[in-house]
Parts: sequence; structure tokens; C-alpha cells
Amino acid sequence: MPDDITAPRSGADWVAPDCAGLNFFEIDKGLQAGIDAYLPAALRDCVVPEMRRLGAVAGDRLDTLARTADRHPPKLHPRDARGRDAETIEYHPAFREMEELAYGTFSIHRMGHVAGVFGWPEPMPPLVRYIFQYLFVQGEFGLMCPVSMTDTGITLLRNRGDETLKSRFLPQMLSDDVDELYRCAQFLTEQGAGSDVGNIDVMAKPDGDRWRIYGDKWFCSSTDAQVILLLARPQGAPGGSSGLSLFLVPRHLPDGSRNRYRIARLKNKLGTWSMASGEVTLEGAEAYLIGEEGSGLRQIMKTVSLSRLSHGVRAAAMMRRCLNESLQVARHRRAFGRTLVDFPLLRRQLMKILLPTEQALSLFLYTGHIMASANTGDDRAETLLRILTPLLKFRACRDNVPVATGAMEIRGGNGYIEDWVNPRLIRDAQVGLLWEGTSNINALDVITRAVGRVRAHETLHEALGAKLDDAANLPGQFRGQLHTQLDRAVAFAESVARDPAQEDKARLVTNALYNVASAILLAWEGCTAGAKGGDARRLLLSRLVLDHRLVPQDPMVDGENRFDRTAAALLLNDTPVAFSEGCAALSL
Repeated sequence: MPDDITAPRSGADWVAPDCAGLNFFEIDKGLQAGIDAYLPAALRDCVVPEMRRLGAVAGDRLDTLARTADRHPPKLHPRDARGRDAETIEYHPAFREMEELAYGTFSIHRMGHVAGVFGWPEPMPPLVRYIFQYLFVQGEFGLMCPVSMTDTGITLLRNRGDETLKSRFLPQMLSDDVDELYRCAQFLTEQGAGSDVGNIDVMAKPDGDRWRIYGDKWFCSSTDAQVILLLARPQGAPGGSSGLSLFLVPRHLPDGSRNRYRIARLKNKLGTWSMASGEVTLEGAEAYLIGEEGSGLRQIMKTVSLSRLSHGVRAAAMMRRCLNESLQVARHRRAFGRTLVDFPLLRRQLMKILLPTEQALSLFLYTGHIMASANTGDDRAETLLRILTPLLKFRACRDNVPVATGAMEIRGGNGYIEDWVNPRLIRDAQVGLLWEGTSNINALDVITRAVGRVRAHETLHEALGAKLDDAANLPGQFRGQLHTQLDRAVAFAESVARDPAQEDKARLVTNALYNVASAILLAWEGCTAGAKGGDARRLLLSRLVLDHRLVPQDPMVDGENRFDRTAAALLLNDTPVAFSEGCAALSL
């Protein structure tokens, strides 16, 4: 396409480009502002060049590989040439090259566990790991599931495994050599046990110093992983979740032979085509108990919580890709003699994509930051993490679906064609509603556990109030409005959690807490950047959350919404917003 959008054009010149070749780090001003706000200077100096490098790879080589892998999904070969039940999965070379980037070049699975990645003398803090996931997923989503499961599997084995298991499996799980790497998977789901894990009936029978596992696992992603973590019910254990134990099942035995389980078939999924998910039948597979008998659910839920946070980050990443694609179209496509971004109705549609994208970014940055303190034993941070994780998983994954659809609509008819990235973004967005708990499960987790049992809403109230107090230069009237909505959301959560008859409001509570948290974090980020003379545009986003997510509006009110139009003009332009300019807009 000609650089000059007013130049004469014909044929392909009319078709707006996609994001191929863009650096996903460089064009993400919100991410850069968050890095400045949350990471100390020395750490920024170490990781930002690598993030910039991944941003370039994600928009170029990784994007190309992801498109290829999506067209060539894994294939199961039940037998080898001699008729033996080898059950190998064939991956396209594009997938293997993506693995090299994730596990090898950028060490995403291990950077939080070992010192020395990118020369940093300690393991990377959680937020750094999640930012690398966020950038990677903008190029490829499916592979991040096995990467995340390997990361969380390392955490669980380190914390709960005995020394024999650690010495046997951890060195390979921590490897950055993909030929030596032990990938990790978690097989939980059964035909009768999805969210209701207490209905698991896969059985474990003791066999000397090990166990034998029998039964079917129904949804097994990264099906051919070298290390499997699964829940099973020891023979004679009581029913329900209290009878479950956690086991490690290796793919290969010490003599190199295959363990006794079969991959029955690969799932024909709606999306995440690059990554193999299947059904597995365990026929006396050798296994090793992790932790005490009967503690399985409690242990695996810690990894589920980490996976939920990762899913929220991945949803934020896919929304960012959708936003970037939409901006490419809006800024390059011409119709009726004008560029699309100049049409008021299209600008409104872009804002409906931009706002949830930026909300998810702010919440995952803050949550990743809080996790670092929680990992050191800070009880307050652990309580915060307990509520922030399901809030992010719930809302970001739900927002990802309409955002992906909206991006397709902005692309137009081409957005429905598999030559473009939009169909893959739409397919992959759906899985966030299912994996690691549906929307209902996460909303109930907020109400019944985080609020009802842990009283995490009180800690969240205190933490968000402190953020408002820290934003000393925030205009007083706007600060008061945010305080009022915070008080209302926390009181609403308290009321619903106290009354089981109000369970049907669990999703309303989760929405309210997510929106008020993101509004306050966006305001704090805008003030923090503004105080340093930086871009204060996140102040405008905070006001948009307040107006469109928290305060009732009459959709049939006539007249011009001056703030919305001003905010769109500023936010859809790459020019930084001065703090004074942002504050002036808040008063409209």
C-alpha cells in the first residue's frame, strides 16, 4: 500500500495491511508505561531490550510460524512402522521452531525459577514472566498452554515433590534445550468430572514404592508431554474431592520404555489448532505420589490458580493483537473518500476494543506485581492475589470474545477469510471461557471463597484506596467518584456473599470489582506517568471505565458526549497526552 494514503491506488492497494512486521513491544505504549511504573530501573535495563527483541519476533517470524502451524495441526500416529503401539504425535516444523523460541531463546518456562536468564542474577519476578507471555501470545496462543503448564509444574514439583522426584525430573524440566526438555502437562478432566473434580473416578493402586493408575482422562492438552500431573482416587479412598491425591506420571520409564497409557485420539477442537489435546487411557501407568494422600485437590488448585492468571494474561495479549489489527485497518483503509479512523462511528467501535484491552493490561500488570510479594510469604499480598486472579480470568477472557469479533468486523469481509489472522483470533478467544474454569466457576470463586471465606474484598478495598491516595495529583472530584464506586462495589460483594440466595448475582459482583479495580489502577498509572512528565492517557481510560462500566447511562439521551469524543481523539492518536491536558478532559 502506498505510504501516502491520498495517493492514487488500485486493486491490492485498497486492502489494508495487517500487523505483520510490526514490533509488538514498540507500539504498545500502555505496556511501556506499566513497565516504568512497576519494574525497578536495574531490572528494566536488563529485560526491556529482550522484550523489544521478542516484540519484533512476535510481529514477524513468530507470526509467520503461527500461521503455518495453524494450517498444519498435530497428527497422531497410533503405531510405528512395525506395528508397535508407539503413539507418536507429529508436529509441523513450524511448531517445533516456535518451541525453540519459547523454551530456548526466551526461556519463558524457566525464567521464574533459575538465575542467569538474560544475565539477571536471580530468578525473574512473576511480572516479567507474564510480560514475556503477553508479547509471545500476540504472535502465537496455542503453544503458551504447554509452556505455562511446564512453568507451573516446576513450581508444584519444587514445593511438594520428594527429593528423588526432584532430582529425576527437575533438571530436564528446567532445561532450555528443547531436545532435552521435559514438558509438563496436567490431566484433570474426565467425562463425569469437569468443574466438579470431586467426581473423578480414575483409580490409583499401590504397587510397592509407586502406584498404578487406571482409567480415562478426557481432555489432555500437551498430550505427549514427558511429565504428567494428574488427580486420581487411591483404592479405598472416600468419594468426593477429599479422597483425591496428586500423582506424577512419566511418559517414559527409567529403562526408556513407554509407560502404560495410550493416547486414544486427538481432539478436533474449535481452536488452538497448533497444540495437541487428546484423550488418554491409563492402563496401570507407573506413577508417584506427590505430597500426602488426600491432599491432591488442594495442591493442584495452586497450579490452577497460576494457570488462571496466565489465561487472563493471554486474553489481554489476544485483545492487544485485535486492537493492533483494527488500528492497522482504520488508519490505512479508505472508503467514501476518507480514512476509516476519521468516521465517528468507527472511532466508537475502536474504543469498544481499546477500553477492555487496556483494562486487562492494567489488571494483569498489578496482579503480577502483587504476586512477587505473595511468593515471599506476605499474607496481605497473598489475599490480594486470591481475589485478583479470578477477577482477571473472568472478565478478560469474556471481553476477549466480543473484542475478537469486533476486530473481524472492522477488517470487513477479509476478516472472515483464513488468509488473515482474525479467524484464528476468534477461534482461540473462546477457549478462555472454558479452560481452568468457566465464567460461572470463576465468579463463584470470587464470591464464595475469595470474598466469603478469605475476606479478600476488604484487603482489595484497602489496597485500591491506597492507590488513590498515592495518586496525589488526581483531580479531587474524580478521586471522589472513584472512591464512591469502590465503596459501592465492596459493599455489594459483601451483601451477595452473605446471602446464598443471591448466588445469581455472582457475575455482577465480579464485574463490579474488576471494573472498579481497573478504573483506579488506570487513574494511578496516568498520574504516575504524568508526574514524571510522561503520557497521561490512562487517566482518560479510567474515566471511560467509570462512565461506561460503573455508572448507569440512559442510551437514549440526546446531545453530544464531549468527553467520549475528546478521549477518542486523544487515545486513537499516538501523540502523548500531557497531564494537564488529561485533567482538563476529565472535567468535560
